[in-house]
Amino acid sequence: MQRLSGLDASFLYLETPAQPLHVCSVLEIDTATMPGGYTFDRLRDALGLRIKAMPEFREKLADNRLNLDHPVWVEDEDFDVDRHLHRIGLPAPGGRVELAEICGHIASLTLDRSRPLWEMWIIENVAGTDAHDGGRLAVLTKVHHAGVDGVTGANLMSQLCTTEADAPPPDPVTGVGGASDLEIAVSGAVKFVTRPLKLANVVPSTVSTVVDTVRRARSGLTMAAPLNAPKTAFNVNVTGRRNVAFAQLDLEDIKTVKNHFGVKVNDVVMAMVAGVLRRFLLDRGELPDSSLVAMVPVSVHDKSDRPGRNQVSGMFTKLGTDIEDPAERLKTIADSNSVAKQHSSAIGATLLQDWTQFASPAVFGVAMRVFARSNLSGARPVHNLVVSNVPGPQIPLYFLGSEVKAMYPLGPIFHGSGLNITVMSLAGTLDVGLISCPDLLPDLWDMADDFEVALRELLDATR
Repeated sequence: MQRLSGLDASFLYLETPAQPLHVCSVLEIDTATMPGGYTFDRLRDALGLRIKAMPEFREKLADNRLNLDHPVWVEDEDFDVDRHLHRIGLPAPGGRVELAEICGHIASLTLDRSRPLWEMWIIENVAGTDAHDGGRLAVLTKVHHAGVDGVTGANLMSQLCTTEADAPPPDPVTGVGGASDLEIAVSGAVKFVTRPLKLANVVPSTVSTVVDTVRRARSGLTMAAPLNAPKTAFNVNVTGRRNVAFAQLDLEDIKTVKNHFGVKVNDVVMAMVAGVLRRFLLDRGELPDSSLVAMVPVSVHDKSDRPGRNQVSGMFTKLGTDIEDPAERLKTIADSNSVAKQHSSAIGATLLQDWTQFASPAVFGVAMRVFARSNLSGARPVHNLVVSNVPGPQIPLYFLGSEVKAMYPLGPIFHGSGLNITVMSLAGTLDVGLISCPDLLPDLWDMADDFEVALRELLDATR
């Protein structure tokens, strides 16, 4: 067995029907390259062979009333790929609107916790084409956030893909094995009694972080403060419904902007998000006077020796949505990101993981209820939205033999922060996935379409 870390388990404790906490990925693939041609049975068999080398897809949760610590991962002895792989067809004409409606509906459904926490949906009739004749397919994959973060999720998808259409399947890999209720309870009790020792280690580093933050604040060298973001239409409690939209941009255009202004690719991504949000809110007469604040997940996989599959920290950064000029906005974002990165690094890569490791399941439950009530009472949001940038390979990929034409990542949304924009670079493109709640943002495609406009504004500023 393998015990969940506190950060992994937090996504279980914070999940509700209105707040499902899985991450999704929508692939658009070309079946013309699939050896032997596409059939659903052939794809299912190929997936089954891949999963034999991916133990994470064969593991389920185990827990019991005597366990005083977080749940564990164990091998699902009754694993059956047919319980996780589903097939559906788009209604005519099978365009982006129909695809987004299906994906939004699937994204709104929670995963069955009695089985391994993932699903895959094969979506046929994309753009009215017949995949059996070398047409297009869409593939939506859902994996619970307890099992993946941005990096581990991308790694899982990369294991399902190859650099050649006819690459042979990898050798099988053994899983974590099983565990009895007694083993889970005893090891959980040991973790429980050592929890005060973890607190003794966390408190000094936290105090040091607070002192350093105060010192930085006096010099104006801190990241944007949480709970200080202006409220927007998507900063209220969400419902259980989800809507999604997509955009695909030329990565070379983004690099042109990056090179001209001497900034990072992520700075350009944030500037595009800021331009999109500014235009969207201006058109509705809802643009706040102060800048919107984004929470940006930061991977600490290379800096952490802590257990768990979520190895992530985060930083808060101002988006400059109160600045009209695109070039000035980009420079302000780059400066803000630079300060935020320095502050985030000074906090310590493992501080968030250490605190969540110390907190008990009951603490998370109480925190969830308090947080939900705070948003209902009209408190200022912790941040306005989540913006995440996941780097991907810059070579052609093949998903079970079919060439990948796009890979749109979709992260979770939360009460008080009902918009998530995640981008992934892949083989010369930047694929943008937007997810929200239709009760908050029914016109999400307007936002998605404005990414081309925001990029064009930045390109014009280079001339």
